[in-house]
Amino acid sequence: MASGFFALLDDIAAVMDDVAVMTKVTTKKTAGILGDDLAVNAEKASGFVSSRELPVLWAITKGSFINKLIILPIAFLLSAFLPWAVTVVLVLGGVYLAFEGAEKIYELFVPHKPKKEIDLEAELSEKEVVALEKGKIKSAIITDFILSVEIVIIALGTVVNESLGFQITIVSIVAIIATVGVYGIVALLVRMDDFGYKLISLSKDGKGFSAIIGNFFVKALPIIIKSLSVIGTIALLLVAGGIFVHNIEFFHHFLEQIPSILRDFIVGLLVGIVALIVVLIFKKILKQFKK
Repeated sequence: MASGFFALLDDIAAVMDDVAVMTKVTTKKTAGILGDDLAVNAEKASGFVSSRELPVLWAITKGSFINKLIILPIAFLLSAFLPWAVTVVLVLGGVYLAFEGAEKIYELFVPHKPKKEIDLEAELSEKEVVALEKGKIKSAIITDFILSVEIVIIALGTVVNESLGFQITIVSIVAIIATVGVYGIVALLVRMDDFGYKLISLSKDGKGFSAIIGNFFVKALPIIIKSLSVIGTIALLLVAGGIFVHNIEFFHHFLEQIPSILRDFIVGLLVGIVALIVVLIFKKILKQFKK
């Protein structure tokens, strides 16, 4: 009886060890998207009055959890009944990631019409503030849905050959880590400048150690968000390239003589450029039809 109990404990420990290892591997696979997710949401959750930043972020976080609750069952059903569809969705997601990365590089180097910015310093009515908040929350949740699909599918692709129960455990853990981790860090980021101002206010005449640290936090926030955006773009292309290399035979043998990380980036960038060209041509044709 006792030996059976300890054997059961040993089996549970082995399973938990496998879960921990696979969770670590899967989280690494999705790290690129998590970086982009972090940069996007840090940008969307900032720019509000200090007292409204955390409520807005909490609303986005709840939306993110709902997104995962919608996506996870669909992903598991695909894995159970149409496992080949997981690879198809994974590759399509890779094309989207590559396109998104290439588009960011394109917008950086090619002149384009700047997006209309809302003047947050202007006097806005309560109704306008509420409408602005709702608009940004809705936009952030839609973006989160797209990124969540990519995270879940990439995580599922890592364990697609495992049992369904194992897939559900691993992918669910990664989904929770993605939500809690990303939005937890975003919450710290959006309050970083407020913490800096608080430290500055504690110093005498804006001088001293606390003022130095406070000024560092205030000045570092925009740099960190911009850095996350750059890192996220590179990561998007790396993740996309890795998807193509591991799931498409042609790319599996493409540029085998160079380091794998460089090959993934080049493959991701090339596919991204092709996808971007197709989208730009489609937009131009659509514009002509509208005329």
